[in-house]
Amino acid sequence: MLLPVETATNVLTTRFLAIRTQTEAICQPLQPEDTVVQPIVDVSPPKWHLAHTTWFFETFILQPHQPDYAVFHPKYNYLFNSYYNSIGSRVLRNQRGTLTRPNLQEVYQYRAYVNEQMQEFLTKASAEKLAEIAPVFELGLQHEQQHQELLITDIKYILSTNPLLPAYLPKQTKTVYSEALKPEMLPVKGGIHEIGYPGTDFCFDNELGVHKVYVDDFKIMNRLVTNGEYLEFMQAGGYEDFRHWLGEGFELAKTEHWQAPLYWVQHEDKWQHFTLHGLEEIDLHAPVTHISFYEANAYATWAGKRLLTEFEWEIACKQFHPDPANGNFLESKNFGTLPAKNTEGCAQLLGDLWEWTYSAYHPYPNYSKAPGALGEYNGKFMINQMVLRGGSCATPQSHIRPTYRNFFHPDKRWQFTGIRLAE
Repeated sequence: MLLPVETATNVLTTRFLAIRTQTEAICQPLQPEDTVVQPIVDVSPPKWHLAHTTWFFETFILQPHQPDYAVFHPKYNYLFNSYYNSIGSRVLRNQRGTLTRPNLQEVYQYRAYVNEQMQEFLTKASAEKLAEIAPVFELGLQHEQQHQELLITDIKYILSTNPLLPAYLPKQTKTVYSEALKPEMLPVKGGIHEIGYPGTDFCFDNELGVHKVYVDDFKIMNRLVTNGEYLEFMQAGGYEDFRHWLGEGFELAKTEHWQAPLYWVQHEDKWQHFTLHGLEEIDLHAPVTHISFYEANAYATWAGKRLLTEFEWEIACKQFHPDPANGNFLESKNFGTLPAKNTEGCAQLLGDLWEWTYSAYHPYPNYSKAPGALGEYNGKFMINQMVLRGGSCATPQSHIRPTYRNFFHPDKRWQFTGIRLAE
């Protein structure tokens, strides 16, 4: 059933403006020079994120659906297309940092222009047109929320490469925890379980189709692995002992000289780490983060445990039914991990850190790619990557759900990634 056109317009416009404003709020503390830097291929300049998320609405809604729409700039499709081969050629991913022009002010003008055009389009569109564009419109909002998380992680990496180690935000007064939540392995009943998103509202296509899997009984740790526990692994020579590692991971750790998680630095026999609030002492009770799949798996092997599969994680999440309102998400503006505080159930399943699973990123049974350019959104990446679950302190709360499948190559460390043990 179609909503009354005025109601639908108000709902869509309110969500659109709220998400668009949130993206700009994330970039507000930056200097213009911060927004151009691309220190590694995985990191995109903040200015590019601002423009690319705008390009999405211009390309997939305004151009095909608004008659006589005039693009803001004829070259922006080439500059700010990310990976959509169906749309045409583009600046290569590793060259986004070369885009000193357009300048930041012009990118904000681009955002303002598309925002204005989108509001006008939503106001004038019929109920039938709003219903027609609703799936792509929602994908555009969810896409921008993904880039909000990428902005947080990319900004952190960019600032960490500056010798001044500048803080993105002022230091916060943190609650001091005298001890970590006692680790406990919680039982989860095996059997035949349904996996995938069963609802009718928005989900990404990689959460479909819904199917059944069989798992044995298993146990899941009631919280994430802490900095203190990971430090024990380091002090026990974990990075030097090949027995804990997958061969490819051990070779990479030696080649890259990994001795600690990303952003950790040792100063006068004490470990500190770079945060979005500057350089801080390690909180031994907070979850360890910025580690690769290889490191997560090596730690689990050293500890005599293992990582969950993505199916086990989803089954456990549905069993313990965490409340997203209790999670540490982007809205908290903490932008860092916090010690587990709840003493019952299973903590930190949603928020705090993306949890590496021992599951390759493959399509579910009966998976079907969308036609056209939007079919490139997820499907072509289903190779050589591992699945992560649960969201992080940089994820918008409204963006996460138990069936959400994130994915990265096993060597990646710049995201807010952590470890949960299973047996």
